[in-house]
Amino acid sequence: MADPAIERLRVEFGERSYDIAVGPGLIARAGDEIMPLIRRRQAVIVTDEAVARDYLAPLQDSLSAVGIATHAVVLPAGEGTKDLAHFGRLVDDVLAIGIERGTMLVALGGGVVGDICGFAAATLLRGLDFVQIPTTLLAQVDSSVGGKTAINAAAGKNLIGAFYQPRLVLADTDSLTTLPRREMRAGYAEIVKYGLIGDAAFFDWLEAEGEAVCDLEPAALTPAVMTSCRMKAEIVARDERETGDRILLNFGHTFGHALEAETGFGDALLHGEAVALGMVLAFDFAVRLGIATGQDAQRVRRHIATFGLPTALGEIGLSGEAADRLIAHMGRDKKVRDGRITLILPHRIGEAFVMRDASAEGLREFLASAA
Repeated sequence: MADPAIERLRVEFGERSYDIAVGPGLIARAGDEIMPLIRRRQAVIVTDEAVARDYLAPLQDSLSAVGIATHAVVLPAGEGTKDLAHFGRLVDDVLAIGIERGTMLVALGGGVVGDICGFAAATLLRGLDFVQIPTTLLAQVDSSVGGKTAINAAAGKNLIGAFYQPRLVLADTDSLTTLPRREMRAGYAEIVKYGLIGDAAFFDWLEAEGEAVCDLEPAALTPAVMTSCRMKAEIVARDERETGDRILLNFGHTFGHALEAETGFGDALLHGEAVALGMVLAFDFAVRLGIATGQDAQRVRRHIATFGLPTALGEIGLSGEAADRLIAHMGRDKKVRDGRITLILPHRIGEAFVMRDASAEGLREFLASAA
């Protein structure tokens, strides 16, 4: 029987289309959700040590209840896991289980687990089915949807990967109850992004309801997650491989990835925190170029600061002398074309555009002067 507390939407990719389900209790009913999609009654759950403590056993019980044999590979928690060394160990562990092409991988965790598991699914036996069960707010509204899978390289973030769609996304909102407050607010930054790039009315709503979202009030949380997923699903259905407007989803990320690289891809600066600051910098740079208003930039800064997210380079220990290093990181971004830095910049709240030839010198001067 359908659960009225669970909302669903479809990501349209023809015969590769899949559902996103959002609501409480989805880990407990994962077996029923996955069973119609699985080709062999064997699933390998990829998770991390922190998530496994709370959710691995309930997921295994749910799959076993419908006759699916389960195996688990438990990775260390944290961004440092998303590298070639851990990827190599992951695929060796999965292959050692004795898999076939009908075996399904199940990513149980945040964005790191979803990315590395998805990339393993894209490459093992030239492609295995996989399901995303995101357990962080950031993964539920962003990384679990759209089929981007990747690991990090020494040269930068997400430089080794593939576009590979899941068969299903199960966003269990109950899993957010064990999420640290800092992680919750970092994930909220990605929700704000959707309002800033394409839905001013959604940003207005977040100004009123953002605290309720972060407090996990269902009347606010579910609409926020669904709106974010719907916006992303519509964009990626039009532009799966990021040759058109999907690039707008990278708003705040060119700055943000550079900040993550400079701070070591670790707990010093979470991905969502970097994106939050990156969005503020994008508005400030747009104001400097005369293409956005200071009023909008201040409104964005005020909202992001309300949630304890960084809004200035000085808050994360990066002052003007870091400008050259940040520019170097930005120059290695995946969106660079012919040596020119691509930025997603705002005209106003709710409207963003792609600048494909941002001046490196202009960016350097801007970052050097940013407080």
